[in-house]
Amino acid sequence: MASPGGAGRRRTGWVQTPVTGASGLATLFAVTLAAVLVGLASAILSLWAVRRRLLDRTVDGAVRRLLSDPYPENLWDLAVGMQRVPPTVLLELELRAHKGALLERPLGSVTRRSQWEDIAFNPAQLVRPPLPPDAPVDTSVVLGPEAGRPLRLETPLLVGAMGYGVGVSRAVALALARGAHQVGTAYNAGSGPILPELLDGRGPLILQFTGGAWTRDPAVLARADMVEIRLGHGARGALGRRFDATRLPPEVRRLLGRGADAPPVLEAPLPESLDPQAFRQLVDRLRRWTDGAPVAVKLAATHDLERELLAVVDAGVDVVVLDGSEGGTHGTPPVLADDFGIPTLHALVRAAALLEATGLRPRLSLVIGGGLRTPGEALKALALGADAVYLGTAVLMAATHGQLSKAIPFEPITQLVWATGRRARRFDPERGARTVANFLQACTLEMAEAARALGKDSLRAVDRSDLVARTPEAARMLGLPPSWRPPGSGTP
Repeated sequence: MASPGGAGRRRTGWVQTPVTGASGLATLFAVTLAAVLVGLASAILSLWAVRRRLLDRTVDGAVRRLLSDPYPENLWDLAVGMQRVPPTVLLELELRAHKGALLERPLGSVTRRSQWEDIAFNPAQLVRPPLPPDAPVDTSVVLGPEAGRPLRLETPLLVGAMGYGVGVSRAVALALARGAHQVGTAYNAGSGPILPELLDGRGPLILQFTGGAWTRDPAVLARADMVEIRLGHGARGALGRRFDATRLPPEVRRLLGRGADAPPVLEAPLPESLDPQAFRQLVDRLRRWTDGAPVAVKLAATHDLERELLAVVDAGVDVVVLDGSEGGTHGTPPVLADDFGIPTLHALVRAAALLEATGLRPRLSLVIGGGLRTPGEALKALALGADAVYLGTAVLMAATHGQLSKAIPFEPITQLVWATGRRARRFDPERGARTVANFLQACTLEMAEAARALGKDSLRAVDRSDLVARTPEAARMLGLPPSWRPPGSGTP
């Protein structure tokens, strides 16, 4: 029998043998890996050495084909096609071909006919001095000055109609409203159902009266700071709308009073709008329900603008809202967005001229909307005769600041903000409210700074005398002095 010591040595020997084998395998693996890496490095260095020659050959071959292949075989044929059919038109062509169904595009028209950049402000300098940097500027506005309960706002920038459920999500609707209220301006709740949280009295609220039965509740309308009778829309004309109830969230269907098998409908035209007397009675009724709040009418900008303006003014409204053809929306057929209506700038000039000529200017407020994006465009609209402006798409984009990564790059922004969006639950309403308020405040501050540069202590004091036209077309259309001629020399 072996001694304990001998047994221990043999065990030690048996243990050491495998270790020696593993070490050999590790060495072999290391040598093999080194050889592979050396080979790979050699290949990379070889490619690097000949990279210019390979690249030259590839590019030369591609250029020769591009400059010699006949058009049917030439890739440049794609570029020619893209010039004839731009990317958006091509996409919509493909979408129509794919399903054969009515196509609806979000956010309105892709064309801009209002050339705000053709107008410039004339800075104050020697002929009239600018204001000091710390001079106060009054940015407030009063809508419906002769109403029993005028709407007083701290800024002429209003958040345009974006309805909950039929457009934006609950979180986005609350963010838009709270952001507007933080800077003392109004949120238009649009044509969707009204969220109870919006009726808490924390800030100015504009409610729409539409062809949808859910927008006609006297008890709800009584909570409005202004009621807007919606007759038209820049991106849809005066069309009504039938919503697909199966695509609406359950809470939206409940607030609309509709089941999944009963589609909610925005009827158009409004029955009351077809008879002047009935329309006047509607305006009076809304005024009573709201205890004297301003009653507004929203019109799509049409070529019959003057006749339609006089018709609604005759009904006794306090505010006229004009929505130009660049207006946005949740979804509309491209033909309505791109090929209907007149541009926002044209509509504003015509409406302001009519109100001035008829002496209606002191008692009737004019609000303009449709494609306005910047403080400069908004201030130009005020100078041309608007009392306030609606901002829609710009404010919606401001609401998503810092949250875009929750949707992009794999989903569009609409999937984050629409009620039916796949990423709607990720939107943070508190953060959205803060960025909306920041955007509106920053825009108002820029407009106030511009007023100082014009020597004006109030945004209401900025008018046509502060403007010049940069192009002959703008000079003729707007009746502004041309920038290339001295004052008083006339327009081209």
